[in-house]
Amino acid sequence: MSWTVGDFVLARLREWDVEQVFGYPGDGINGLLAAWGKADDPPHFIQARHEEMAAFAAVGYAKFSGRVGVCVATSGPGAIHLLNGLYDAKLDHVPVVAIVGQTNRSALGGSYQQEVDLLSLFKDVASEYVQMVTVPEQLPNVLDRAFRVALAERAPTCVIIPADVQELEYSAPSHDFRMVPSSMGVRWPEVSPDDNGVRAAAELLNAGERVAMLVGQGARGARAELIQVADLLGAGVAKALLGKDVLSDDLPFVTGAIGLLGTRPSYELMRECDTLLTVGSNFPYTQFLPELNQARAVQIDLDAKYIGMRYPYEVNLVGDAASTLRALIPLLRRKEDRGFREKVESNVARWWETVEREAFVEGNPINPMRLFWEASSRLPDNAILAADSGSAANWYARDLRFRGEMRGSLSGTLATMGPGVPYGIGAKYAHPDRPVVVFEGDGAMQMNGMAELLTVARYWPQWADPRLVIAVLHNNDLNQVTWEMRAMRGAPKFTESQSLPEVSYADFARSIGLGGIAVDEPGQIGSAWEQALSAERPTVLDVRTDPDFPPIPPHATFEQAWDTAAAMLKGDENRWGVLSAGLRTKAQEILTRRG
Repeated sequence: MSWTVGDFVLARLREWDVEQVFGYPGDGINGLLAAWGKADDPPHFIQARHEEMAAFAAVGYAKFSGRVGVCVATSGPGAIHLLNGLYDAKLDHVPVVAIVGQTNRSALGGSYQQEVDLLSLFKDVASEYVQMVTVPEQLPNVLDRAFRVALAERAPTCVIIPADVQELEYSAPSHDFRMVPSSMGVRWPEVSPDDNGVRAAAELLNAGERVAMLVGQGARGARAELIQVADLLGAGVAKALLGKDVLSDDLPFVTGAIGLLGTRPSYELMRECDTLLTVGSNFPYTQFLPELNQARAVQIDLDAKYIGMRYPYEVNLVGDAASTLRALIPLLRRKEDRGFREKVESNVARWWETVEREAFVEGNPINPMRLFWEASSRLPDNAILAADSGSAANWYARDLRFRGEMRGSLSGTLATMGPGVPYGIGAKYAHPDRPVVVFEGDGAMQMNGMAELLTVARYWPQWADPRLVIAVLHNNDLNQVTWEMRAMRGAPKFTESQSLPEVSYADFARSIGLGGIAVDEPGQIGSAWEQALSAERPTVLDVRTDPDFPPIPPHATFEQAWDTAAAMLKGDENRWGVLSAGLRTKAQEILTRRG
């Protein structure tokens, strides 16, 4: 039997070792769906509840597997729905291939139903590679390039296939003029740094007395080398948000997250250093790095496009993080004066004591920090964690203590709402034998998380380890925006935009066959985590958290404090709760700092 273009697409995906495709059906991809039916489903079609969620699941899969995530959508509205998830991939540098339908070639340019100029639509989000297939002979080259470019550039790419082309008989490119043959696979080099650059970097780092390191997701494969360099330099190490899982928080010199969601020790590290080494990070907030004339600096990154752009680095080394650090290590002199390192470690120890004290401040009914603190000691060492955007991201960044082989991620640069649950689904397909935990605000849960629980309910029996825990911060408030209004605009909470309708997330989970645990007392949190993490099916923790605990960083400016106070004076409906929670939380930090 002859192959259609649809048949060839699925066969080529299998050759690229694609095991599942996240998507949603529509008549613009009927030719592909028919091919899936004939092939008896490999690669596995995972039906999301919405195309945006399919794209997010592909991003989650790519983040946690290190492989290409693949999503598929129909023409017109289905293609449009993919955009937010693909922008998440673009901004966080994740390889995703989107396969999108289009109206028949004969209708193009005729203002036909669901006709959208998809090449223009995707030209920014898939700027590295977007192409439309109009004849079968194009297909192997276009599809293979989409995969190679996605991997090479760590970016989303897009292949558009009109509906009628999907049903054509497949014909391979021939050995003729204007034909472009293709081949499978790619062997990647280890990018080694310039020798003179390494020597210059070593000279600069050896001259420093107070060295700070900033590591990001690009350093994930260099854990041993990072630890050795930090030890030689007597350095403290701060982590960019997407690099939270690069080093264990049990290491006494790791100061935790940096930036708007960062920790006090990371802030102090950058304020007090005279030398900065950045590895695998494009952290954008210059104001949280050392003052511009304060520190000499070295950056190491694999991608020259993103090097030297956040700080006046004297040495910019392009290379793989691990191989560059290995080249650097023999040239580094161990710093005999460990005074700076000892101060960093003291700050870190005091920070974790502060976090614990603050977590046990009484809430109404539950302090949200308690939810995260109680999780830290109970999470398995191989857990995969995801957080949605919002106040959940604050506590994820500051209060969760990573260790062992834990992995974690969120929408770091786009900071979009909604990826938490689909990230969790993608993580379960990346590692079906590992437990996954999602921290989700109730705003994101109502936006699309509840719908994606239906996807979880459908597919979880396929997973070797059924544990997927979704912890919902149930406070009926769009809390992050509420606090941003207070701290950045001096405006009180605007109830009409910020308050959410009441719903029981635990009851909803139970109604569709998942586990559901409602938690409304602080003393229940520990046992609820233990129950959820030992459950034989995915479970929702519906936790009644207090919206009045400020997620403002511990190094908030005087202006932010003043704006928040001004917002309270303007009649914020939560002003007394905010005042009480804020003062009691700040008191724990002061008590800890005084010993």
